[in-house]
Order: sequence, then C-alpha cells, then structure tokens
Amino acid sequence: MGFLPIGDDNSMRQSTPVVVYLLIAANVAVYVLQVLLGEPFTNGFSTVPYEITHDVDLVGVQHIRDAGHVLSIYLYPGPVPIYLTLLTSMFMHGSPMHIIGNMLYLWIFGDQIEDLIGKFRFIVFYLCCGLVASLAQIAGDPNSLIPNLGASGAIAGVLGAYLVKYPTNGVQVIVMRTLMTLPAFLVLGSWFALQVFEQISSRFAQAQGGVAYMAHIGGFIAGVVLVFVFSGLRTTPLGATRQDDGPGSGWR
Repeated sequence: MGFLPIGDDNSMRQSTPVVVYLLIAANVAVYVLQVLLGEPFTNGFSTVPYEITHDVDLVGVQHIRDAGHVLSIYLYPGPVPIYLTLLTSMFMHGSPMHIIGNMLYLWIFGDQIEDLIGKFRFIVFYLCCGLVASLAQIAGDPNSLIPNLGASGAIAGVLGAYLVKYPTNGVQVIVMRTLMTLPAFLVLGSWFALQVFEQISSRFAQAQGGVAYMAHIGGFIAGVVLVFVFSGLRTTPLGATRQDDGPGSGWR
C-alpha cells in the first residue's frame, strides 16, 4: 500500500526549522542551475561509483549493460578531487517530481529532528546520512557508470531518525484518494520495507534501474544510528515543555 504524507503533528516543536528551509532553498537553487547548465553540469557533478572507487574522472561516452541491453551515456568533467561529487550530488535531482517529492519529505519530517538535535548538529547529521547513503550505493555496485544524484539518501536518514524518535506520532497521509492519520512507524516502516523489497527485486532482475535503493537503505540505517549519537535518548529538545493549544494545533 502506498502512503503519500502531507503533514504531521509537530506540536512538540519548539523552534523554527531554519536549516530545513535553507536545505530546501539550496536544493531548489542547484536544480535551477541544472536546468540552466544542462547535462554537462548534471553528469559532471553527480556521483559515479566507478569514479570514486578508481579515483578517476571519466570523460566521454560510456557504455552500460543493463538487463541485457547496452546503453550509452556521456560523462563530463567533474570537480577536483572527484570525491567532492559525494557532496554535490546530494543537492541535485533528476526531474521536477524528484525534487518535489524529496523536499516534501524533508519539510514534513525534518523540522522535528532539527528541533531535537539542534541546528548545527542537524546539518552535520544530514550530511553524514547523505555520505553514508552514497557509500552504500557505491558498495552495492562499485563499478557502476551510472551517475547517482538526489537528496533522498540524506532525507532517508531523517526518516530513520523520525521513526525511532517519534514512532507513534501522527502523520497525515493520502491513501487511495482518502485522507487519514497513521502512526509514523507504519508510514515510515512501510517506506523502508518497500526500499528493501525493490532492492532485492532489482538484483534478481539484474537491472540497474533509475532509483538508488541501496542509498535509501544506507541513509535510513545511518539515521537510525546517528540520531542517538546526536541526541542520546531524548525525544524533546533540552528545556522543552509541551504547550497544549487545543486539538490539532500542531498540524500543518
């Protein structure tokens, strides 16, 4: 069953999620650059697993075998050193729907994690989750020539953190055109289970596909672990007190 989250109960939030807003703005700005600069920028600054594992910046036509078919892709010069693509690719996206979906998840689930661990720590947490996500994807296919890009690995870390810190928090979702409220553990647990299923399915099909499921899985697990490193056992910010402003006041 597919869930489309549209909001959550954030009545415990004590601060404005400035970092979440800045991350959304940065992702949008980079996507505008992608549109303006085209394929040379997108393919040059995305993470290509082969480039990372072999410390080389590939330039020119590359041939990819996928499910019995041979596809061609042109790679362009990237940053120096090439390992910087592990960072730049976190802010790049492949389509309007790709960035809209990622930013929606970041907007809904990121604010309470930022509030919990603090703004500077949230930046470090987010980037660490994104880095682990990329490394997980590379480990799954170290010789792949397919450029990887997107904030979904880092955002998966946010989802993992949210799951373990706020498992019973209400999340508003659309299911088969019906609006309902479900606990976070069901919404996010189902999302993670789907990523694992799709990764296993793609392996059996021997198809590389267009979704970096290993990045999602790696980022999610990183978030589950790292949120305890950054927050300990707390589920509310230090010094926070709950304010009850009436039914539903925490929904957005």
